[in-house]
Amino acid sequence: MSARAEAGTGEDPGAAAARLTGRPATRRRPLSAMLTEVTLDGGQTVMVKRGDDPGAVEAEAAGLRWLADAGTVRVPAVHGHDRHWLVTDQVPVGLPSARAAARFGRDLAALHAVGAPSFGAPPPDGPTDAYIGMAPMRNVTGTDWPRWYAEHRVLPYLRRAVDDGTVRHGEAEVIERACERLPELTGPAERPARLHGDLWNGNVLWGADGQAWLIDPAAHGGHRETDLAMLHLFGCPHLDQVLVGYQEVAPLAEGWADRVGLHQLFPLLVHTVLFGRGYAGQAVTVARAALAR
Repeated sequence: MSARAEAGTGEDPGAAAARLTGRPATRRRPLSAMLTEVTLDGGQTVMVKRGDDPGAVEAEAAGLRWLADAGTVRVPAVHGHDRHWLVTDQVPVGLPSARAAARFGRDLAALHAVGAPSFGAPPPDGPTDAYIGMAPMRNVTGTDWPRWYAEHRVLPYLRRAVDDGTVRHGEAEVIERACERLPELTGPAERPARLHGDLWNGNVLWGADGQAWLIDPAAHGGHRETDLAMLHLFGCPHLDQVLVGYQEVAPLAEGWADRVGLHQLFPLLVHTVLFGRGYAGQAVTVARAALAR
């Protein structure tokens, strides 16, 4: 049976791993409702993830392959997937170190430099309708970053948050005004970078091999400062060393630190939609700070 064969209803993670890899499962260890560690015949351990949202597994698998194709950052290999199941390598986890962080920064800069066809471009075999975490994310393409970022990354989540009542109309107006000023606030134009797209600390695994590994991408073409802004937003071990390594390979444009908040509007509003009003205040604060510049 093809590695892309559709999972049957009620299939368990071990059976899915066996079907998609062609090797019997000998052990299963659930890690969450959606993630299971499965040992295959022969001793290899893989991660089996279930995704029920339409296109979610396809988008994640395509994103992992697109990042791997760059030959820069480390990502788990994809062993098989279908509409509901994704099977990837397990990454043995170690401890973060300054050395690993600096190398991660250099590798991330190299990933971004590989580029993408346009802003919003999905991986070549990925769907237009993808996801960032549990939130839908449409990969509509554009050539002008400030306009594309406002129309396809900030405003869709702002509108949903207003409709849900988690952002008030007066607050939304502040964020909308910041979007209008993006062309003058976002620094020099840059070509589209190949982004991980959901680069918060939880998606960076510090491997036992002394390397940083990236998981759960929302990969697309975007502005390289967006990935870095997300690392700032939720914290990252040895972030100063990540930045040192990054700047060694691809120095950031002058004033990049002043633009971090603008690039955080997107993930902050995604989190507002997913988790509620606590993140709404942060988004409004960021927008007000941008308008004060």
